[in-house]
Amino acid sequence: MGFRCGIVGLPNAGKSTLFNALARSAVAAESYPFCTIEPNVGAAPVPDPRLEALAAIARPARVVPASMTFVDVAGLVAGASRGEGLGNRFLGHIREMDAIAHVVRCFEAEGVAHVAGRADPAADVETIDTELLLADIDTVERALARAEKGAKAGGREARERESVIRDMARHLGDGRPARTLAPGAPGRAVLRELCLLTAKPVMFVANVGEEDGFGGNPRLEAVRAAAAAEDARVVPICAAIEAELVDLDPEGQREFLADLGLEEPGLDRFVRAGYELLGLRTFFTADPKEARAWTVRAGAAAPEGAGRIHSDFERGFIRAEVVTYDDFVANGGEQGAKEAGRWRLEGRDYVIEEGDVIRFRFNV
Repeated sequence: MGFRCGIVGLPNAGKSTLFNALARSAVAAESYPFCTIEPNVGAAPVPDPRLEALAAIARPARVVPASMTFVDVAGLVAGASRGEGLGNRFLGHIREMDAIAHVVRCFEAEGVAHVAGRADPAADVETIDTELLLADIDTVERALARAEKGAKAGGREARERESVIRDMARHLGDGRPARTLAPGAPGRAVLRELCLLTAKPVMFVANVGEEDGFGGNPRLEAVRAAAAAEDARVVPICAAIEAELVDLDPEGQREFLADLGLEEPGLDRFVRAGYELLGLRTFFTADPKEARAWTVRAGAAAPEGAGRIHSDFERGFIRAEVVTYDDFVANGGEQGAKEAGRWRLEGRDYVIEEGDVIRFRFNV
């Protein structure tokens, strides 16, 4: 659907292993730095039991879940902002992402080198954060130099632009990421043009060892402390376990998870967290042909949702026929919801709510 979450971190943090499990692909996952050069791209389904319930009622010919696009960007190192370890190239890939999933190594393993010699989550987080911040400072300083020239010769708009960029330069200079500065609407438009790395929403993926677990793990707690300082979420996961789960059938996965005392794969939590990080919403279509989950950004109006299905739907939008997921299920589907008076008509100003089941009417 065009929403891209970049998977970043130090080399050998487990990014490619995690990506392999996500995308059910076989990209390189070797235990040496920079085995990933070009970014690997894959789509992962968003786990949603509501879609199964809708399908049980509508009995469609096919069922299509929503998906998130994940990009394995490759390992960054100290000095990446100055080009170390192909840093400039890798940072350029990150600029194209909508959000960042920062994989932090929380395990020790023989034969899997750590660029700093040992796993230190707090230091690793600081290394990546520093490189992203330094890259943004460089971007903003160059933009500020241009804006200052424009302000001297330009009018009020040029001076306001210069002021916005100067405020961001001070903010970054204080060691704070761009996403923690909240300028007014005109300022946000200016900053969007800069594509700042630290403006992107971020979550931390704490990659623990198979023997370490998720409870009482000091490395995991170090990641949680670092995330708390940035008001970011943490998703604990064991990439090695997820890689094993991919090779099992559903029954085998359930047995394997039960043996580990886990209720669901860590990948499910990771994908959902990425979905929420981007501020996305799900709506459904359900009929005998297809039951499908669709993705829109929070606050999207009905025509935008229609456009997710087909551009003609948005261009020729007439109305949306809407029922909540709960009412659709409680009344046994579309006809029952209509008979119960729960099926309603909405116009182009209607803002799509999480879980809406929608039929779009259009004419082109």
